Amino acid sequence: MPSPDPTRILRQHLQTDALLGAATVPTPTPITKTKPAASATADTAGSRAPSHPASPRQPAQRPAPTNFSLTPPTTREAAPPLPPAHPADIKLIDGLSNTDKLERLKQLATEFEQDPKVQALRPPNTNLVFGEGDPDAKLMFIGEGPGEQEDRTGRPFVGPAGELLNKMITAMGLSRESVYIANVVKYRPPSNRTPTPEEAAVQGAYLARQVAIIRPTAMVALGGAATKYALSTTTGITRLRGQWAQFVHTDPALPIMPTFHPAYLLRSYTPDNRKKVWADLQAVLAKLDA
Repeated sequence: MPSPDPTRILRQHLQTDALLGAATVPTPTPITKTKPAASATADTAGSRAPSHPASPRQPAQRPAPTNFSLTPPTTREAAPPLPPAHPADIKLIDGLSNTDKLERLKQLATEFEQDPKVQALRPPNTNLVFGEGDPDAKLMFIGEGPGEQEDRTGRPFVGPAGELLNKMITAMGLSRESVYIANVVKYRPPSNRTPTPEEAAVQGAYLARQVAIIRPTAMVALGGAATKYALSTTTGITRLRGQWAQFVHTDPALPIMPTFHPAYLLRSYTPDNRKKVWADLQAVLAKLDA
């Protein structure tokens, strides 16, 4: 695949800045988010990842979302009914402090790297990209898998698509540090190809365990591959985006919003696609504020 044209990407990002209104929208009044109390229970596992916070975080204040000043997208055909969720065997974990979650995520990453099934599928000369962000995050973004820059740095979404994702998060009135970002597969597939069903099943089980530890209020599936794993479906992203669904790999299931991947937006940077994604993110904000 040819490398993206830096001039074109920069122009697209400048257009995105204009779309987000970052230079003209006044600073909104912060909204204090109250952290709910939790009860104790048990679990398995944890993770590596130097990018996790090293100390407990206090409940953060976030500003109101930036107004895109876009007309809502036209009403579209409803998504087809989803298949019934298969029985999930990964229980959500209650009662963990930020420090406990961080330690379990580190343990989980170590376990991932020692799993023979994972290592049998690991492409040669690839680095672990396990995930990063706030273990107490109320919002979690799920991508497909690492790309070249992610593989090199060991961090998810740091290339051009990651820069656009950062802008999307900022437009929601959030920060990258206040959310959690992970992928279905943790090693870069050869030539950035779509993960195979076996790769998604084996490595995705660890994503489900990440979700069980973090226990977000809502999730966003970025793109078709992440959506198909999260919903256990074969339906394409075009028909599923914008419709609340369930992440079926935990018990209980968690709400997840499928939307287009930032890399797709960079390839098809149209006002209609940007409106659709912003409408999806507004629905997520409404869920978080409910």
